[in-house]
Amino acid sequence: MATATFYIVQPDSPQATESGLADYALFLSQHFARQGAKVYLQCNDKAHAEQMAERFWQVDATDFIAHNLVGEGPRYGTAIEIGHCGVKPTWNRQLAINLADNHTTFAKAFAEVVDFVPNEENAKQRARERYKLYRQAGYQLQTIEIQYP
Repeated sequence: MATATFYIVQPDSPQATESGLADYALFLSQHFARQGAKVYLQCNDKAHAEQMAERFWQVDATDFIAHNLVGEGPRYGTAIEIGHCGVKPTWNRQLAINLADNHTTFAKAFAEVVDFVPNEENAKQRARERYKLYRQAGYQLQTIEIQYP
């Protein structure tokens, strides 16, 4: 059964900022890729996808994991593929991490989806809508509060 996990962002956490959430998505992408998953990172648009790709280049060399934008890179892709609304992910991805505000139609191609519930009220409402859409699509849903020191 397909699962969707929503990470709840606490108001005073490092993830409460746009930059902090992007760093956490990078961390999760690397975490799942190291476990052998082929990860797809869904962004709002091309500029957002390119910004996320650049973040992957900024990590320490020991933490680097190969990644590519949709349509770039090797024929069968890298461990992490970064896309956006309007492009289709490679067929061989098992897990999607969603950073896009309102787009969930891509998710039906994945057995597992990770999404976020931010603190800002409009963003929180959009997350609730995505939650409903995943539920209607038959995903088993769970929520996790992001823990931080």
